[in-house]
Amino acid sequence: MKRFVICVFLFAMTTGLTAFAGNYDGFKVAVYTRAYEVEKMKDLQWLDSTWNIISSQLKVDKIYLETHRDLLIVPGETLEQAKKYFLDKGIEVGGGITYTINEANSFETFCYSDPEHRKKVQEIAEHTAKYFDDFILDDFFFTSCKSDIEIEAKGNKSWTQYRLDLMTEAGINLVINPSKKINPNVKIIIKYPNWYDHFQGLGFDLERGPHIFDGVWSGTETRDPSSAQHLQNYLGYNIVRYFENLRPGHNFGGWVDSGGSNMGMDRYAEQLWLTMFAKAPEIALFAYNQLIGVYLNPEIHRTPWQGQGTSFDYDEMMKPVNLNGQTVIPTTIARAAGYTFEKINEFISKLGNPIGIKSYKPYHSLGDDFLQNYLGMIGLPMDMYSEFPTDQKVVLLTEQAKYDPDIISKIKDQLTKGNDIIITSNLLKAIPEKIADIAELRADKKALINDFGMSGKANKDILLTQVLYQTNDAWEISSAGRPLTGGVSGYPMMLRAPYSKGNLYVMTIPEDFGNLYDLPAGVLNIFRQVLSRDLDLRIDAPAKVGLFLYDNDMFIVESFLDEPVTIKVHAKEGVDKITDLLSGTVIDKMPKDNTPNTFRYRFRLDDKNNVFEVTLPPHSYRLFSK
Repeated sequence: MKRFVICVFLFAMTTGLTAFAGNYDGFKVAVYTRAYEVEKMKDLQWLDSTWNIISSQLKVDKIYLETHRDLLIVPGETLEQAKKYFLDKGIEVGGGITYTINEANSFETFCYSDPEHRKKVQEIAEHTAKYFDDFILDDFFFTSCKSDIEIEAKGNKSWTQYRLDLMTEAGINLVINPSKKINPNVKIIIKYPNWYDHFQGLGFDLERGPHIFDGVWSGTETRDPSSAQHLQNYLGYNIVRYFENLRPGHNFGGWVDSGGSNMGMDRYAEQLWLTMFAKAPEIALFAYNQLIGVYLNPEIHRTPWQGQGTSFDYDEMMKPVNLNGQTVIPTTIARAAGYTFEKINEFISKLGNPIGIKSYKPYHSLGDDFLQNYLGMIGLPMDMYSEFPTDQKVVLLTEQAKYDPDIISKIKDQLTKGNDIIITSNLLKAIPEKIADIAELRADKKALINDFGMSGKANKDILLTQVLYQTNDAWEISSAGRPLTGGVSGYPMMLRAPYSKGNLYVMTIPEDFGNLYDLPAGVLNIFRQVLSRDLDLRIDAPAKVGLFLYDNDMFIVESFLDEPVTIKVHAKEGVDKITDLLSGTVIDKMPKDNTPNTFRYRFRLDDKNNVFEVTLPPHSYRLFSK
């Protein structure tokens, strides 16, 4: 405990943020408040009545009061009154800015080359710095403007490069420098949204931005994966780790809204705990209006799988609660958040540093968009970096890697050290001439498949790229056909091409990434075995079961399925038991299976391990130590 306190103090001194004894162990809970609601706080009766709704159901450490949104600037008198109200209650207070002109008009942004707009942007920043020692830029500090002024200013640059340069300049000259002139102590944090693969096209600069601002926040909202953004559940974890790796120690929090709660309150709770599995030091709930206005409704929010011992128990959550001296019946989504934080508070501070399979994403790169989130959903623990990892036995390269002009020399360096590179079929398709210097492979045809031989069958046809190779120069580890068994054609799902002392693997990704969830467990297990060479643990499971690993021998397995599932956990020899840290249950290793493993023998993979059987309720997690 003494070491933990010292670390918190040093973190606070390094970042310039104030250390604060909060309501939870190892993390803080904040509420973000839009300018619309902050403006209403001029009425103390309204403020007191609404805050009582939140605080009677949820313990809050900090509140962010927004000064501007949609050209509404909250007067200083109102900001001062609201600040005093919360400080008097022992709540930390920070500021916020949303740089939108009109959210209702497709999130209309400012035009940062327009002199009038620039003047307004600076005015808003200076106004905010007068009242707060730290403030967050909500995730609209980008530009989609293509006015005549912007078209002329762009000149011959691409829209991406123009906007990257423009928004970096605007951040420094319109927000950071003017704010610090008004308030030298102010810390300015930029919240980056969840659509990170497309940031550069609108001016979010992940190469320079995390270094010019005092810190970043991560948008961990995934909502309904089938909605417009198609964000997979796992993003809520993955994006925190990715942004932390951009500038270690300066990713200050995650951010979740009530979107997705229409799928059941489990979906909302899951976004909260995935953010915290990534060890975000703070989580912001967006927003004040949702916490007072989204009412609990069992017909919508109580899912069919409730009553099976799930991690989020709707009925337990609905029990009367007493947080501030009065007993209340839960009424709004604030209680769902409060209940979730109380549950994870039992263990979050005990988790070590997250670890996983390192995947290289060069700055400002596109290709295989958001694929790592789908891979996380099939049990591959992801850890994304924008600098090429040189300390791993395995590095995963998606199509994004084509943006690195030196990618082939980096691949060769990895292979000549006796390490492995896994590339996706889409990276092969993007740079076949470069890959040919290592292995002469092609990827220019498609195939429908549904049969994977000994690895199982899919319940539907899946369209994928045919990876073609020179016989005996590369070897199929896993194959697919339609059918494969008793058929006439087959195509690699995982291909191995030896080079120097290492191996180049090609992992075939379905044309629709969602079809990864339709692959049988046998295929997924081969993916997991090849990619997990740096890890001491992997799972044998169907799709939609996630694995979260930590450097202190703890791990979490979570099911995203609607029904219970029994999986196997493979740990290195020497691990004879694993302990469920929440229930205290000890699970012994299973008897050794002496059935010959043709896959392991043929490709000489060292796969000595002990196996444990674990059952997961629907949409639930279990925490283990080994």
